[in-house]
Amino acid sequence: MSGIFNLGTGRAESFQAVADAALAYHKKSDLEYIPFPEKLKGRYQAFTQADLTNLRAAGYDKPFKTVAEGVTEYMAWLNRDA
Repeated sequence: MSGIFNLGTGRAESFQAVADAALAYHKKSDLEYIPFPEKLKGRYQAFTQADLTNLRAAGYDKPFKTVAEGVTEYMAWLNRDA
């Protein structure tokens, strides 16, 4: 089978959820917000939600990790030799 498949979860998740998961991994709670640069407004995709139609049509029916699970696993991998 060949093709390009979107491997997102199909659920919209906020960047806040990603930040919260990273902070939880590091057992921290402080998050500094900075203004979004004016020159990027309208040029940056602020929302994503994967369309899994092709992936599901190809027969993939397994569940996906939550953002918190994925970020935690990724952070552990990044810090494995730290």
